[in-house]
Amino acid sequence: MSNKKYKTTRVLGYDVFSTSLDVIDPNTEKTLINTFSPNSYGLAKYDAEFETALKETDVLVLDGMGVAIGSMLLNGKNIKKVAGEDCFNFYMNLSNENHWKVFFMGSTDETLNKMKTRATKEFPNISVASYSPPFKPEFSKEDNDQIVSVINAFEPDVLFIGLTAPKQEKWGYAHKDLVNARVISTIGNVYDWYAGNSKRPAKIWINLRLEWFVRMFLRPEIFRRNIGNQMKFFKDVILHLTYIKRKK
Repeated sequence: MSNKKYKTTRVLGYDVFSTSLDVIDPNTEKTLINTFSPNSYGLAKYDAEFETALKETDVLVLDGMGVAIGSMLLNGKNIKKVAGEDCFNFYMNLSNENHWKVFFMGSTDETLNKMKTRATKEFPNISVASYSPPFKPEFSKEDNDQIVSVINAFEPDVLFIGLTAPKQEKWGYAHKDLVNARVISTIGNVYDWYAGNSKRPAKIWINLRLEWFVRMFLRPEIFRRNIGNQMKFFKDVILHLTYIKRKK
């Protein structure tokens, strides 16, 4: 299933979700949610499996101001940012309202325990479980079978996946039909933020959509690592605009 059943805006071949999460009905069908940023666009240029995971996900939310800028340039239309943390907050609140089960997959046992401790205090109506998979570049079939088995034994309503990109997106896409959950959402860095291992920029920067700018100074090593992928996105936006102008 593709994400075209929801309102989307097309940006360089990707259908980016451009409405609110509350339009998704988790009671009718399983939904896989992935995030899209200039960095993920650049990574997907050289990873066909990752590109497929992003393009074929049910809901591809905008998690990067650069994509919004690209949409404004290409379509004259802004897209509401729905970051991984927004997905986390939305589905944690929904789970609390409905007395659902939530599963955290990924990261270390230490981080997961911090998350579960905080979650049970802030969302008293949910049941929480977790699993820390082996730390290796690729999971074996035995690893994947074990992960799926542990998740399904708990029967979660919401499954959060917190691995590094593009590993988390590819795992979610490949195993969507094997895990029993209403919602599967890849949220990456949210694990460390929620556990208190690292801090997200102040709310004012997030509201001004300048979170990326603050992060550039807080975590310069990540900025340097990702700048090449981000530039691929903006380069392709410019090339696309040039092509459109030539056609006219």
